[in-house]
Amino acid sequence: MSFCTNLICYPKNSKRKAKGKKQQSWRIYSLKELQSATNNFNYDNKLGEGGFGSVYWGQLWDGSQIAVKRLKVWSDKAEMEFSVEVEILGRVRHKNLLQLRGYCAEGQERLIVYDYMPNLSLFSHLHGQHSSECLLDWERRMNIAMGSAEGIVYLHHHSTPHIIHRDVKSSNVLLDSDFNAHVADFGFAKLIPEEQTHVTTRVKGTLGYLAPEYAMLGQASESCDVYSFGILLLELVGGKKPVEKLDSTTKRTIVDWALQLVLDGKFDEIADSKLCGKYVKEELKKVVLVALVCTQNQPKKRPSMLEVVELLKGDSKEKLLSLENHEIFMETQDIEDPNLISEAKEILESVEREV
Repeated sequence: MSFCTNLICYPKNSKRKAKGKKQQSWRIYSLKELQSATNNFNYDNKLGEGGFGSVYWGQLWDGSQIAVKRLKVWSDKAEMEFSVEVEILGRVRHKNLLQLRGYCAEGQERLIVYDYMPNLSLFSHLHGQHSSECLLDWERRMNIAMGSAEGIVYLHHHSTPHIIHRDVKSSNVLLDSDFNAHVADFGFAKLIPEEQTHVTTRVKGTLGYLAPEYAMLGQASESCDVYSFGILLLELVGGKKPVEKLDSTTKRTIVDWALQLVLDGKFDEIADSKLCGKYVKEELKKVVLVALVCTQNQPKKRPSMLEVVELLKGDSKEKLLSLENHEIFMETQDIEDPNLISEAKEILESVEREV
């Protein structure tokens, strides 16, 4: 599948589109070509910035628009994340996963090239620069929910070997010109051999989206992505961030907030105020219930992403009733070991500082 040089593995036959059907169309770009496309990585071309580095808008000689991720500093860690992302993106092809156009590895420069997404990220519309424009009506939000779910289903169930994303969040859901969702950023992704259910690894990810067993024990599995997707659903419907500061000493998670409102039967209070009451009540109820079932503390009780898609697509009243009668809406969830909770908080705080 690939050849390796030092730490980095590049997809086989990567210089141009290989012969044969359904081959990837990515290629190797020169540094000079990407410098020209981005006006030498001009600040005015910058689309965003994260712990990995920056993403720039660019335009190639043929007029096509691209997004270029440029790693901030060369290091073994950065090299590994770069190689993982190129390797994963070289394997996958789905309409709801961001497609690789190519990469550049010259000297200490590491750059990954993607299709440009004109509507940026879901985060930018919920909490960032586009949040005041109210471009996400209810129909678009539901399409984004379904598209993101189907992209993750491909990773978990149709890719060989299966792939755990490990960083599902609103800033990693990019939106094209028609607001279709494209799950992005595979720098933390893990390949899971068929006979394994999970891998134990160093905790990576973003505060508020991490499943408890992953934060506490470093056990990454498909169920961890399900948990993160549940948080994403609540964020999409409620317009709130995964963790909110109530005052200088108190924080509240979006799960605690939504679960209490569900227990009180106040579903309407969960809807994002920017929707101005324009949403389908039964759909909102269904999405919230699915999200909370995804974010149960015990991973074995969470649905698979295939089941999540089935629940989101279904309009059966029986399925909705079975969701409403789920045990988590009937009684308080199991209380975890307080020592583990304390340990998890310390780990989450360290992850927040690192990411």
